[in-house]
Amino acid sequence: MAVIVALGAFLMTLVGGWTAQRVTDRRHLVLGLAGGLMLGVVGLDLLPEAVDAAGDEVFGVPQALLLFVGGFLFAHLVERLLAVRRAAHGADPQERVPQVGLTAAAAMVVHSLMDGVALGAAFQIGGGMGAAVALAVITHDFADGFNTYTITSLYGNERRKALAMLFADALAPVVGAASTLVLTLPEQLLGSYLGFFGGALLYLAAAEILPEAHHDHPARSTLLCTVAGAAFIWLVVGIAD
Repeated sequence: MAVIVALGAFLMTLVGGWTAQRVTDRRHLVLGLAGGLMLGVVGLDLLPEAVDAAGDEVFGVPQALLLFVGGFLFAHLVERLLAVRRAAHGADPQERVPQVGLTAAAAMVVHSLMDGVALGAAFQIGGGMGAAVALAVITHDFADGFNTYTITSLYGNERRKALAMLFADALAPVVGAASTLVLTLPEQLLGSYLGFFGGALLYLAAAEILPEAHHDHPARSTLLCTVAGAAFIWLVVGIAD
């Protein structure tokens, strides 16, 4: 059953990516919405789940929060190192690095894989739990597809690469759900991953996507799209609970 439901997530992810492609003439609105969706996913979905699952504290701080900060710093470090490397080879250090977009999109794929694992685990617990998680996964996979295509394209990658990452992101929940038929991942490991991934995702939203959205079009409509994106994730989380 989980694999069948994951096919719905597959389709919803593709719909999200298709939507991101079709509104290129409103790029600032797309980026504003993507930033809000990512902010909502991190603050309202990933981080609470990570804190619950990771468990242990280190010097009085939940392990998930330490990994969250670590993920943020790691994303910042990777981007700076790539920029320095490009500058050493004569390129503009301010120019966006395509590898950063591909790395971020790959992280989204891993996140979608974990969504599929969570979906499969929920159906193992019971039908009611499975239905609740299925609703959350299918709904917010629209945001995942939207963000995966947007992030890959934003960093200057070719359209075919953006589509390839979108397809991989769409397929990931199906693979994750199927994997639960033969294995189970420790909850603490999943919580640690979510914390680290959330920090990296927040860095991309706050340091890259939102500034880019407001750079050429500091319009009220862009801000409203950001708020709408975060509110959409809040709605999804509320319905799932």
